[in-house]
Amino acid sequence: MRALRILAIILFISFVSFAQDENFVKENYNKTETTITMRDGVKLFTVIYSPKDTSKKYPILFQRTPYSCAPYGEDQFRSKISPNEFLMKEGNIVVYQDVRGRWMSEGVYDNMRAYIPNKTGTQFDEASDTYDSIDWMIKNIANNNGNVGTWGISYPGFYATYSLLDSHPALKAVSPQAAIGDFFFDDFHHNGAYLLSYWRITPLFGHEKTEPTDKPWFNFPELGTKDQYQFFLDAGPLSNLDTYYKEDNVFWQQLKDHPNYDEFWQSRGIIQHLKDIKPAVMFVGGLFDAEDLYGPFNAYQAVEKNSTNYNTIVFGPWSHGDWARPTKRQAIGNIYFGDNISIDYQRDVETKFFNRFLKENGNEDTTLPEAYMFETGTNQWKSYTQWPPQNTEKKAFFLQSNQRLNDKEEKSSSFEEFVSDPKKPVPYSEDIKMVFTPRKYMTDDQRFAARRPDVLVFETPVLTEDITMTGSILAKLMVSTTGTDADWIVKVIDVFPPDAEDYPETQEYLKMSNYFMMVRSEVMRGRFRNSFSNPEPFIPNEKTAVNITLQDVNHTFKKGHKIQIQVQSTWFPLIDLNPQTFIPNIFKAKEEDFKKQTHKVYNDSSIEFTVLKN
Repeated sequence: MRALRILAIILFISFVSFAQDENFVKENYNKTETTITMRDGVKLFTVIYSPKDTSKKYPILFQRTPYSCAPYGEDQFRSKISPNEFLMKEGNIVVYQDVRGRWMSEGVYDNMRAYIPNKTGTQFDEASDTYDSIDWMIKNIANNNGNVGTWGISYPGFYATYSLLDSHPALKAVSPQAAIGDFFFDDFHHNGAYLLSYWRITPLFGHEKTEPTDKPWFNFPELGTKDQYQFFLDAGPLSNLDTYYKEDNVFWQQLKDHPNYDEFWQSRGIIQHLKDIKPAVMFVGGLFDAEDLYGPFNAYQAVEKNSTNYNTIVFGPWSHGDWARPTKRQAIGNIYFGDNISIDYQRDVETKFFNRFLKENGNEDTTLPEAYMFETGTNQWKSYTQWPPQNTEKKAFFLQSNQRLNDKEEKSSSFEEFVSDPKKPVPYSEDIKMVFTPRKYMTDDQRFAARRPDVLVFETPVLTEDITMTGSILAKLMVSTTGTDADWIVKVIDVFPPDAEDYPETQEYLKMSNYFMMVRSEVMRGRFRNSFSNPEPFIPNEKTAVNITLQDVNHTFKKGHKIQIQVQSTWFPLIDLNPQTFIPNIFKAKEEDFKKQTHKVYNDSSIEFTVLKN
């Protein structure tokens, strides 16, 4: 039963079901299972769904995944194939493949396998595996029209991005969705801080298998509690978690052995290789994706800068993968954004993109904009000719005394201070739960944090007109600490007015009246303030600059609302605890290394936004 539960989790990660006739795929598609031989002789397990109607030729939609092609067996069918129901029902050849070293494929798995430029002979990477697979499919799958598209969400999105490198001539359209761009900035790290919330899922990537299998070869740890905060607080330093993961968990060992942005992590990044891209690309992401914001935004910018291909970006009011779900009311946690947002995207954006380049050879005008971005706050889609958009200006707000957030700097040498105690860290959520990956905290009410003495609050007066922030945010902190290390967390918050009405999604113990909606947040592990590769301790009590880039937003703070900034140094157990004394490798820190320290944030600190002009 445990193995079945694990497989169910993997299938959920790999794809999401939507309301439809469960027998549609079986009634309209033939299923074939085969292996495709790579240039080094390794065979990759591949599942082909081909329309039973053979009166015409179809493009191939191809997804490579580490999460399994299940269900296995030619008489076992998925209830959903292709990126969405519209593409499935209008007819496409849909192909899934277990990547090298996973499930039914041969070879050795390498987490975020490094790209090898200018490969020779039998050298391979995920780009060559994709190329070899497409080459075989074009030559061997009946009724294909010679055009291939790749797509995927999250890790499969990383493989979709990889397909852009050394791409096969038949590859015409690629949609990386919530795609990992660099494991030091996505998923498991944010600016060098380890995301402790992902620790439980480490076995998924860390345990190697020895032969093809359709059964899970790993187990997730049984923790005996539903209280994530208390479990990690009781567990203590990261080194104590070795009790759960031994040497056979390869990924856990890699995390511990490479705490800095060294060659190991740098080589696994894909963004730096996105040059001279040929296929059309549509990057997709969620504005409230707790897992992968860095990847989609930065990969899009890299392609835009270094290629001349068709390149677009789409961001909606979604958490991780929401756009593939059929939800009528789109909400993240307590915040409602509108109806049928995902279905409309699937029909009017995603389907049009693939059809244009796979069925219409890129000749039809699909009226898709360069950037199709949902504007939260006003809750409407906006089209832009570039991202970030034109017609903007930079605006700075200063963190002033008496909890003020001013648009004019007051020259003073004042500061705000707080005591940061690793034994009483600030929670990232009020909810008591045990989750693999967080979701709703991205829009959670932050009043609970604002009322703690170890969280600084800075707030504007009530706005007299709308302010739309768009693009990235730069926090320019001036800080000091009595210790030699510290984390710095900045949260941008929309404070609702007292007469704000509740949504059906609003939790029972909350009210939207005066709700503190988190719009964007980020952490900087202070040791990496000058270099992610070469960490530096703080000099105790010395005023120091710490800059933090927060990922892009497209949010309107409406008239009658307020803009608030919160600054803190713990965010638990979203991120691991910083000892606040400089330890070369925090994964090896001991209990006695963790110290209570006093932090100061000086009032010449500022937050720089890009604001749409009226």
